[in-house]
Amino acid sequence: MTRTLTPGAARRIAIAAQGLARPRPQHGPTTRDLQRVVDTVGLVQIDSVNVLARSQYLPFFSRLGPYDTGLLDRMRDRAPRRLVEYWAHEASLMPPSTWPLMEHPRMRRALDGSWGGMQQVAGEHPEVVAAVRAEVRGGRPRTTRELEAALGHTREGEREHWGWNWSVAKHALEYLFWAGEISSAGRTPQFERRYAALERVVPPADAHVWLDPAARPSEPDAYVELVRISGLAMGVATESDLADYFRLERRHVRPAIDTLEQTGALEPVAVQGWSRPAWLHVDARRPRAVQARALLSPFDSMVWCRPRVERLFDFHYRIEIYTPAAKRVHGYYVLPFLLGDDLIGRVDLKADRSAGVLLARQVTWEPGRGGVDDARELGEELRQMATWLGLTDVVGP
Repeated sequence: MTRTLTPGAARRIAIAAQGLARPRPQHGPTTRDLQRVVDTVGLVQIDSVNVLARSQYLPFFSRLGPYDTGLLDRMRDRAPRRLVEYWAHEASLMPPSTWPLMEHPRMRRALDGSWGGMQQVAGEHPEVVAAVRAEVRGGRPRTTRELEAALGHTREGEREHWGWNWSVAKHALEYLFWAGEISSAGRTPQFERRYAALERVVPPADAHVWLDPAARPSEPDAYVELVRISGLAMGVATESDLADYFRLERRHVRPAIDTLEQTGALEPVAVQGWSRPAWLHVDARRPRAVQARALLSPFDSMVWCRPRVERLFDFHYRIEIYTPAAKRVHGYYVLPFLLGDDLIGRVDLKADRSAGVLLARQVTWEPGRGGVDDARELGEELRQMATWLGLTDVVGP
């Protein structure tokens, strides 16, 4: 018989699978602690918005508390790298061992599955792509601007050296990055990607599968492993949830689920109130209670799939960064607040670095929440965040 889970059990399983039910370390978090987060969530989305902090830093704070962000930068930027950047759930940081798994979902689709500008430059300017490829592979890691300078290209005017402008050069780099022909050696403080040859990025242990496409997993095996990672990171999930984690096409996900079900890695379950079947990972924890407390980035893997958030928590959440100010309901950069096993509110936050304060510009509580105890827990979490960001105070609405 199919096991049935209550909504509360599903929430607790999901929270535990994301590492949010684990007590924060009592010591100053180390690289080992950050690695544990990476191993738990599988990948971390990055984003350029810096109104609070770059989004890749926030999931680690949510799970570890205040930590040295330089540790994360070194995991990404210094050899042997523990994290590399690639397109997964949008632009993401992932373990180097995951990068080869993206060959079939992404790299082989560079000509028909990437953005239009990338496809156009590959089709209409092959000489530009070849020149950019040679320059990246032949030198040290560099930003777009540095590579343009090395190629003798400037940004003034519409047509220069080869008759291509900055957008074509940038699209060539993005195409090669998407195709897995070049990689990223990290980001500058200004969030500029530093493009590099694969040999300059890959750790020795993964070199054979990075540098030899024939050594990479087959298409079915790659999808099975990506769905396995997703299932472990979510604990309990529907087919659409499993597809969304690495942004996979559903036609590839269902066969992978069937394989994992046959091997015992995924167990089909029913969740009360869910209209679709779900699967429970064999290694998922099933805690009777969780004592979580965290502010979650809009790009945190706990909340990035909005339909799943609504299904798990009955919490309607949308990012309003691109919504005109007058039409925003909850604010600009809004973080859900997790307390216990529920999302009980949300806070619009801004790090006012010039004033040295963390601004809680708007706090919105869910119905029935926001009492003294809830407010105290949120206040403590905000104070910890302010300290972590080097700010001296929290200013609320």
